[in-house]
Amino acid sequence: MKEKKYKSEEEFLKHYNPDDFERLSATVDILITSVSDTPTQNYRKLNKKSFSVLLVKRNTFPFKDKWCLPGGFIDVKETIDHAVERVLSNETNLHNIYTEQLYTMGEVDRDPRMRVLSIAYMSLIDKNELTDKLPFNAAWFDISINERDQFVDIKLKSEKEEINFTVEKLLVQQTTAKYKYNIVENKDIAFDHASIIALGIERLKNKIEYTDIVFNMMPKLFTLGELQQVYEVILGRTLLDAAFRRIIKNKVMKTNKMRTGGGHRPSVLFKYKEPRL
Repeated sequence: MKEKKYKSEEEFLKHYNPDDFERLSATVDILITSVSDTPTQNYRKLNKKSFSVLLVKRNTFPFKDKWCLPGGFIDVKETIDHAVERVLSNETNLHNIYTEQLYTMGEVDRDPRMRVLSIAYMSLIDKNELTDKLPFNAAWFDISINERDQFVDIKLKSEKEEINFTVEKLLVQQTTAKYKYNIVENKDIAFDHASIIALGIERLKNKIEYTDIVFNMMPKLFTLGELQQVYEVILGRTLLDAAFRRIIKNKVMKTNKMRTGGGHRPSVLFKYKEPRL
């Protein structure tokens, strides 16, 4: 659209018409992930950890009955942060949880209704600590990932359903290792949320090695073995004890409390060592 030219601010304000400008809409969509216990049959072993994502089943068109990330349109009179809080409350019953902006999805045809930008967020929680009941149309899906060359196969499995999709991982910028994720196969995830899921998982993998972000998924007190399990299930690989200790040596603080019982030897409990401001 060609914008009209004005000679002064006064002329602009006098003749300005909002309808002269094309409009677009914006949403917030939130990737909520957690690492939580999956009880094991062997009481002498630590419970296994499951890496999971929270999805919501749509009850309206488009993509009715498809799964998607919790999300919604941003009201013209609210801030983006308020929109995130509102969506979390209305769609998941979650409040006061960690969120950070992930990426802005702006493909022209990403929404069949109109031109819609999505400001994607990433949120991390400890699912074991949740007290609020999820809405009936929301469910946790455990994540399994298989990478083959530039393709990534992702399986999401809930108590009742399994979802599979594949994305292609393409390098966009060499100097910053920036990638984009094109959907190759997908039947059950609405919009381009499969791309957001893949992008968010990759971002989390990168950030847990150089930031303290992972502690948003941890209880207040934990053993080093439990913390190492969380790192491993997110990274998708086993860490040597020495390498793990180097990653977390300045991030945790030993307490005078012990974990006992359950067939295990007593274990020292640690807590997150918050940095001084």
